[in-house]
Amino acid sequence: MFLELFRVFVKYFSPLNVFRYLTFRSAYAAVTALLIAFLFGPRIIEALHRMKFGQSVRSDGPKSHLAKSGTPTMGGILIILAVTVGVLLWADLSNVYVWIALGSLFGFALIGFLDDWLKIKRRNSDGIPAWIKLAAQVVVASAAALALYLQRNQQTTLLYVPFVKAPVVDLGVAWMPLAIIYVVYWSNAVNLADGLDGLATGLTIMALIAFSVLTYVTGRSDWSAYLNIPYLKGASELTVFNLSLLGACVGFLWFNAHPAEIFMGDVGSLALGGVLGVLSLIVKKELLLLLIGGVFMMEIVSDVLQVGYFKLTKGKRLFRMAPIHHHFELQGWNETKVVVRFWILGGIFAILALSTLKIQ
Repeated sequence: MFLELFRVFVKYFSPLNVFRYLTFRSAYAAVTALLIAFLFGPRIIEALHRMKFGQSVRSDGPKSHLAKSGTPTMGGILIILAVTVGVLLWADLSNVYVWIALGSLFGFALIGFLDDWLKIKRRNSDGIPAWIKLAAQVVVASAAALALYLQRNQQTTLLYVPFVKAPVVDLGVAWMPLAIIYVVYWSNAVNLADGLDGLATGLTIMALIAFSVLTYVTGRSDWSAYLNIPYLKGASELTVFNLSLLGACVGFLWFNAHPAEIFMGDVGSLALGGVLGVLSLIVKKELLLLLIGGVFMMEIVSDVLQVGYFKLTKGKRLFRMAPIHHHFELQGWNETKVVVRFWILGGIFAILALSTLKIQ
C-alpha cells in the first residue's frame, strides 16, 4: 500500500524514494508485524480467556503438561493478523506471488480455526473429522499449486537437488499432485511439532530467516546467476512477506515462550507449515526445505516410526513417547531444555541449507 501511495508523490519529494527499496520495506514489514503482535497480543489473550477458549492436554502425556490445561489456544489468529497488516502496508500488492503466499496462509488458517473451534465447543472432541480435515488441506494446497502452475515458467516443473547445478528431472504433469502432497505434508509436520511452549514458533522463525535469504537471491538476476540457482522474476518481493511473517512469529513468541500465556493452535501451525511448503515450491527449493526444516522432519519421522514399530511388535514402543520432543521430556529433560536445544538444531539446519547455495 505504501509503495503504491508514495509512487505518486515521489516526484515531488524525492526522499520518499526509499519506499521503493525492497530491503527497507522488508525490514519495516517485520517491525510492523512485531508491533501489531505486541499491541494486540494481550487483548487477544484476554478475549480468549473470557470466552474460555482453553487448551485441552493429553492425559497420556508428560505430567508437567497438566498445568497447561486451560491456557488460551487459537493464538495463531494473532500471527495471521500481524502478518496481514505488515504485508498489506509494505509489499508490492501487484505481485502475484505475495497473494499466493498470503492466500495459502489464510486457507490453512481457516481449516485450523474450524478444527480448534470444534475441539473447544465440543469438549473431548477431536475437531474436524480426519478425512474432512485432510480433504480441506488438499483443496487449499491444490489452489496454491494451480495458481503457481498458471504462472509457470520454464523452471516450475523442474526438480532441483542441493549441490547439483542443473535440475535432475522435469516432473511434467506429475508436478501438480506431488506439489499438493508436499504442501499438505508440511502443514501437518509443523502441526505435529507444536507440542511444547515456543517450539514450533522458534523453529518457524529459523526457517523464515533462511527463506528470506532464498527469496531475495532468487528474485535477483545477478545473485541467482552468481549462485547458479533458478532466477524467478518477482520472487524477491516474497522477502517482504517472509519478514512480515517472521516479525509476527517473534511477537507471538513473546507470549508463547515458557510458561506460555497462549498457544497457536491448529489455526497457526497448519498455516505456518502450509505456507513454508508453498514458499519452497515458488523458489524451487522443495528438497532444500527438508534440510531447513530438519527438526520438523525429525518430529514427523519419529511419529511414523513409533506407530510402525508399535504395530509390528504388537504393542512395544520405539520411543517413550512420540513425537520425539516428548521422548526427551520423559527422559528427564525439562521443557525449556528440549525447546532451546531443538531451536539450536533448527538454526544449524538453516545454516547448512544456506551453505549449499555456494557449494554447487
